[in-house]
Amino acid sequence: MGTFRVVIEIGDPTGVRWLEVEAVADTGATYTSVPANILEDLSVVRHVAASFVLADGREVQRDIGHAWIRVGGRSAITLVVFGEPGAPVLLGAHALEGLRLAADPVGRRLVPVPALLLTG
Repeated sequence: MGTFRVVIEIGDPTGVRWLEVEAVADTGATYTSVPANILEDLSVVRHVAASFVLADGREVQRDIGHAWIRVGGRSAITLVVFGEPGAPVLLGAHALEGLRLAADPVGRRLVPVPALLLTG
């Protein structure tokens, strides 16, 4: 699946301060990854360290926290990975599902999708 760029907002844990950034919509990435300095500036707290496999097959350790993500009027608190300085912001599958958005790679945009439940 191809990737494309979208404008998103990242919010502090209280949802008061927001920063607009360009992100790569990447459904191959589990979580949203943001350079650590941006998350630190927004007072996002590191909760746990986890192992991740990079696209080139290398395994790395990264810290995870919680931040708000807002795209096209939809917002959700989601897991965020503290990325390396200068790394691109990646909008991952977990945040997209929480926002009830799906990637349209042909139209190079995010589209609303219904949330699913097993029973009523």
